[in-house]
Parts: sequence; structure tokens; C-alpha cells
Amino acid sequence: MQTRSTITCPNCGQATTDTMPTDACRFFYECPHCHELLKPLTGDCCVFCSYGDVPCPPIQEAREQGMDSACCG
Repeated sequence: MQTRSTITCPNCGQATTDTMPTDACRFFYECPHCHELLKPLTGDCCVFCSYGDVPCPPIQEAREQGMDSACCG
């Protein structure tokens, strides 16, 4: 399971690599470059699933188990 994901801000286009929590969703993320407050897109459980290059750990785990979807909680 990967615990690092690079989030690309849809506002300024800058990318930042961050560590994802393995036991909770991250619903909000403040871009360190432009300070835009990111929220998950409709249908996504967290900002990593919406803007990251790697989905959150619960989604990774669900995919490994052959499930179509999961949620952080």
C-alpha cells in the first residue's frame, strides 16, 4: 500500500507530495502555494482521491480485495 500521494492544486497547478492518513479521510487540504482550500469532488471520499496521483489507503485496499468502491468512513 502506498501512503504518499502528490496532490495537484486545480487552482494554481502546483504539485505537493504529502503523506496520507491510513485511518481517516482528509476532507480538506490547503494548497501550500496559493492557499486554496481543496475539498473532495462529488463522488470522491477525500482530497487524495480527487486531486492526488495515488488514491487513499482505504480505496487502495478495496481495489486489492476486488471491490468496486469503498469509503474512508
